[in-house]
Amino acid sequence: MTDLSLLTEAIRQESLDGWLFCNFAHRDRLTDQTLGLDPDAVSTRSWFYLLFANGDAVKVMHAMETGVLSSLPGTVRTYTGREELIDTLSGFSGQKFAVLHDPVLTVLSTMSGGHLSTIESCGIHTVSAAGVLQRVNLFKTDTDYDSHEKAAVILYRAASGAWKHISDALHAGTRITEGTIRDYLLEFMAAEGLVTDHPPIVAAGANTANPHYSVPEEPPRTGGAIIGQDTLVQFDLWGKLPGGIYADISWVGYTGPRCPKEYQERFALVRDARDLVVSAVDDAFRTGTVITGAALDERVRAFLLSGTCRNRIIDPAWIRHRTGHAIDRECHGSGANLDSVEFPDSRPILEGSCFSVEPGIYCNDYGMRTEINVYIRHGIPVVSGLPIQHTILELQD
Repeated sequence: MTDLSLLTEAIRQESLDGWLFCNFAHRDRLTDQTLGLDPDAVSTRSWFYLLFANGDAVKVMHAMETGVLSSLPGTVRTYTGREELIDTLSGFSGQKFAVLHDPVLTVLSTMSGGHLSTIESCGIHTVSAAGVLQRVNLFKTDTDYDSHEKAAVILYRAASGAWKHISDALHAGTRITEGTIRDYLLEFMAAEGLVTDHPPIVAAGANTANPHYSVPEEPPRTGGAIIGQDTLVQFDLWGKLPGGIYADISWVGYTGPRCPKEYQERFALVRDARDLVVSAVDDAFRTGTVITGAALDERVRAFLLSGTCRNRIIDPAWIRHRTGHAIDRECHGSGANLDSVEFPDSRPILEGSCFSVEPGIYCNDYGMRTEINVYIRHGIPVVSGLPIQHTILELQD
């Protein structure tokens, strides 16, 4: 079960009366996760859970399913019909509750429209739960920080091992494919105790132009493009120790002894854009200035489009994704994302925040991104794992 004291503390920090949850047939996975509910428990009627800033709670459940919230504390109120439900909820009219509905951050907007309409028709004032949800998922313990660091270290070792695997194969004249390296990474991560929600990305040549490329699954499973000589290769891998915090990194290599100048310049551009985020966050915390995920993304986009990169013009269409995403027990977590365009995120970066920084450029025939993870501890932005990538890896003689 979730530690509800974390939720009530977040409610108080956001100056709200409470946090209102509801669900039906487990359709809202985020609600089940946040409350620590059994996703397999019988749930054929709508239920409502009102958690207040002082720690009190009220469970509103259908009379047929009074055990659906048995793992949670609170006063029980039952209903058998809609009129009775409306009458019960109307007793909280005029109070301000966080709910999982947000018109911009749709990834956090998991409350059904029907439930939202019912709640608001009862005179309950609703605000987005984005702020309270972020606070609940901040790093708070040494275990949080340590589990993330351990995962990041393993991922960097996995990337290094995968690059050596490619180098050895090419030197030996052995056929090697994207799928071969993807499977190598999965096996390495599993041997080190990491779990992941999806296989890593291994893209070669023109496939690097697709940020979410995946190796085709048709047989043979170790298929995909052949990784030959003088080819750009992109890794993107993520994982966590069971019950821990995710890490998520990207790495770029070139299977030749001399990487083309264009690749080097483009990589330097995204690397410098990546590193300016760390500097900007450090400046903000040292000066006590609030900085948001959206503001960081705006700085990166402005830098990428500024004409830096030896006067090579960057097409705005080449910037296909946000600068970064929150990280917690989910790879794409519930905290502030570095995003000013896709789902603009005005939430501040806070003590205990963890997020990826992964600017990328994608043209027609290739693309690249370099990704690190940053967390805030004692007011200092820390890059996890290490050593991070500063130049494109090249094939050594």
